[in-house]
Amino acid sequence: MKAIVITSPGGPEVLQLLEVDDPKVGDDDVLIRIAAAALNRADTLQRNGRHPPPKGASEYLGVECSGTVEAVGKNVARWKIGDQVCALLGGGGYAEKVAVPAGQVLPVPAGVSLKDAASLPEVACTVWSTVFMMCKLSAGETFLVHGGSSGIGTYAIQIAKYMRAKVFVTAGSEEKLAACKDLGADVCINYKTEDFVARVKEETQGKGVDVILDSIGGPYYQRNLDSLNLDGRLFLLGFMSGTVTQVDLKVMQARRLTVQSAGLRNRSLENKASIVSEVEKNVWPAIVEGKVKPVVYKCLPLSEAADAHRLIESGDHIGKILLVP
Repeated sequence: MKAIVITSPGGPEVLQLLEVDDPKVGDDDVLIRIAAAALNRADTLQRNGRHPPPKGASEYLGVECSGTVEAVGKNVARWKIGDQVCALLGGGGYAEKVAVPAGQVLPVPAGVSLKDAASLPEVACTVWSTVFMMCKLSAGETFLVHGGSSGIGTYAIQIAKYMRAKVFVTAGSEEKLAACKDLGADVCINYKTEDFVARVKEETQGKGVDVILDSIGGPYYQRNLDSLNLDGRLFLLGFMSGTVTQVDLKVMQARRLTVQSAGLRNRSLENKASIVSEVEKNVWPAIVEGKVKPVVYKCLPLSEAADAHRLIESGDHIGKILLVP
């Protein structure tokens, strides 16, 4: 089969489409012929040599895909050859085929194309596991997501609205903020021209929001704490602007704040399967109802993976970028 290979750690130019061995299918695995794979920031970190795949996963890029089941291991009961599915991967999406543990496979939701389904597994599992399973966002609460126009952001807006939360977003242009508003965001803040802490306080009568999902890291840490309500929860999903900061801890004690952080890729297979099961139970109905939709910005051939990486690193996109073998 063909797959994108990282020829050496570096910029997008190190990605090349090469002939490689087909994946081996274990007893508990499903072999998927890939229709599309979605890009994630984790892919750019891996390309740079800073985010290796978990032990036992494919060495190739790509943590989510969609496609058609081509083979199943002897212990797999649910899936059969010909099923149209999407999947959360440890790696291997930038290829023509991938083998994935059966517990990380989901049916393509009714009403979603096979190609667009590639944009769903990673964002759905990330947002559900962090915002809902860990931070317990509930109906009537307030939720702030930084980078509202990103793949994570566009999805988080929709599912939080579906769960009847009030949604705040930050983004860096009026075009991106307009896209967030169209997806259901209630309060849209341009972080380049406004102080999001002041705006949050203004919109919440000085209380702050209940849950924040942040991928910025260090520079936002204190400002996020200052934006939280009593018993507020901050979830650190990434550190795009750095991992080091100085913080005044008194605010955490005074307002009983909780700070959590976790990745998705390096969790155990059992933990991933549990998250995938919760997503199918709680999120897939919202997608089938049309309340949560894939947001796909651009679709490129697999051979243009380097250009796709340049695009995601530019930050000019709204939603997800797909690669098609």
